[in-house]
Amino acid sequence: MVSSANSTVWLSGYIPDIPTPFDEAGEIDLKAFAGLCERQIQAGVSAIVVGETTGEFSTLTTAEFDTLIRTAAGTADGRVRVIAGAGSNSTSEAVERTRRAELAGADAVLSVVPYYNKPMQAGIEAHFRMVADSTVLPVVLHDIFARTIRGLTNETLLKLSESPQFIGLRDSTGDLSRPGRLRQTLPTSFRLLSGDDTTALAFLASGGDGCISILSNVVPTMCRAIFSDCRQGRMPSAQHLQQRLWMLATAVDKENPAAVKYALSLLGLMRPDPRLPLVALPDQAKAEVAAAIEIVMPDERNASRAISVRDRACNAVPGGTP
Repeated sequence: MVSSANSTVWLSGYIPDIPTPFDEAGEIDLKAFAGLCERQIQAGVSAIVVGETTGEFSTLTTAEFDTLIRTAAGTADGRVRVIAGAGSNSTSEAVERTRRAELAGADAVLSVVPYYNKPMQAGIEAHFRMVADSTVLPVVLHDIFARTIRGLTNETLLKLSESPQFIGLRDSTGDLSRPGRLRQTLPTSFRLLSGDDTTALAFLASGGDGCISILSNVVPTMCRAIFSDCRQGRMPSAQHLQQRLWMLATAVDKENPAAVKYALSLLGLMRPDPRLPLVALPDQAKAEVAAAIEIVMPDERNASRAISVRDRACNAVPGGTP
């Protein structure tokens, strides 16, 4: 676990939402999982998200969840932050998952708006405050209306942000005007992160701080290059890279995590199998993913070589300062 300094400078750039690999027997493939984490660390990310949407958290047992966080923390070994997906539509379960994540070595938790129950805003606020009260870890909120039906309103977000324990928002709503509306009213240390790779650059240009990304699992150095270009005012270059990634971003977004798992299997990094009720991609979708990877992989290799020392500074190390 990295020391929980007050600075949130590390919560920026492209942060991968790591998928959970399974072996032929349907058990977690810890060797492949550790390899996925290490690949992202070597690419220079500041944090990794484990056990969340792309990690199929809803199908993980308690023991599997604990093992996943411990493995990620052990692999990171203080080099990057580990953000554990610890949400649930049951407040007591979200509290328990949060406590377990802390014990397993997580540096922060990502907690989603309760889904299916359709709580009022007062209930959403109370839910997140209970989660925060259960841990010393910082909490990143996740607003993803397509999966929860009830969203996190700006008013509720502003109330929660008054507590320094709530350090950021993963905004998967697709509302690109939100960073501009919120930036002047939120604490300066509060981070706004896109949850949508296809619009991440526009989100960054509107005042966002980064993206919790599916796409970064496949092309981490290209995603870092987009962030670096945007931060240093090289928008034509950032836009060019975003356009090059459009086909792949769209392909992996359609069926998450089956699509990104298939993409990573083509790179020899893991098996493509998700857990029921999710199933493998149909042949046409597989062909789309394969074609998209063929387009971008030369650029990924070039981006890896081209990232300069100055660019590397754009992704802060865990102990860094603003």
